[in-house]
Amino acid sequence: MNDEAHWRDDIASLIFSVRGHGAICAVHRGALRTLLGAEPSPKDCLGYFLRFEDAFRAAAAAKIARKGIPAGTNLHLTSRDIARKLIEDAQIGRGEQS
Repeated sequence: MNDEAHWRDDIASLIFSVRGHGAICAVHRGALRTLLGAEPSPKDCLGYFLRFEDAFRAAAAAKIARKGIPAGTNLHLTSRDIARKLIEDAQIGRGEQS
C-alpha cells in the first residue's frame, strides 16, 4: 500500500502520492518532529508513515475537501492535519471496544 512513500532530502520531507487526486502530498520533517516528539531520521519518518498510513491518507483527503484543492495540485500536511485524524481514529477505536 505504501510503495510510493519515500523521503526527499532536498525538501526534508516524506512524500506520498494521493490516490485519485493525481498529485503528491509532502509532510515536512518539522511536522513529523512534532508528532514523534523528537528529531526524526528519514527512516523514523517512513516508519511512522507505515504505522499510521491510513491517518496520513485520511488527513490528505480531508484537506483536499476542506480547501477545495483541485485534482493534480500537490499539497502538504501539517502536524495538526495528521494529529486530527490520529485522534479521530483513536476515538473510533475506543468506541468500537465499548
